Amino acid sequence: MSKNKQTDLKNHLKENTKKEKEKPEPIQKKVYNYLEKMKPEIERALPQHIGAERMARIAYTTIRTTPKLLKCSMGSLMGAVMQAAALGLEPNMLGQCYIIPYGNEATFIIGYRGMINLARRSGEIKTIYAHVVKENDEFEYEYGLDPKLKHKPAPKDRGEIIKTYMVAKFNDGGYYFEVMDIEDVLKRKNKSKAAKSKFSPWNDELGYEEMVKKTVIRHGFKYLPVSIEIMNTVETLDESQKDIEEMDENEFIDIEINQPA
Repeated sequence: MSKNKQTDLKNHLKENTKKEKEKPEPIQKKVYNYLEKMKPEIERALPQHIGAERMARIAYTTIRTTPKLLKCSMGSLMGAVMQAAALGLEPNMLGQCYIIPYGNEATFIIGYRGMINLARRSGEIKTIYAHVVKENDEFEYEYGLDPKLKHKPAPKDRGEIIKTYMVAKFNDGGYYFEVMDIEDVLKRKNKSKAAKSKFSPWNDELGYEEMVKKTVIRHGFKYLPVSIEIMNTVETLDESQKDIEEMDENEFIDIEINQPA
């Protein structure tokens, strides 16, 4: 190769390298760098059974696999991650909680299993669960001095959901149950801005039933032996969008991403 051609090739490579450096930082890398920088704050917010490394990895995977989240403001994304950390719930893992896009903002939603997780932390609850009642099920309940609850699901063709109920059994042998008509559940759904997002679990066939059950547990939460701190945190954080101040990009850790699992 002639010297002129070698010089031309070197100049071409230099020009391409310069252009690469001038390209804006890929949004996935930017999200990853934010999460890396936030790990100390995440660590302080988390309960001891979850590490900041695991939470950051799960949050990154959740955001990366929902492209619409990558278009949300960075402040709302990181705010949603911190809300999950504050409650010690893992986003999109077995329905504990969700981070969903609503417009250009990320919104944090507690899931059915997340509500159960929070209730059990009191140490006073032996068992807690919820079920939906469908049109063709056998279902009877009675409040009063001698409350009763009986539910026998139809073996097939159960029909549409008409009610939902939750049962909590306490370590001292006591129990509490609550029943809600589907109309009351949907009234609460309709008040939720996040439910209007097509990414909301409310708008997924399986997620809908989970959210119906979550609604009755949350409604009965105030009657359970749960700490005031957890109860107030749930009321403050559930189905909310909260921005955090965006960090100076000069503080980012410059990392080439090996995609976390």
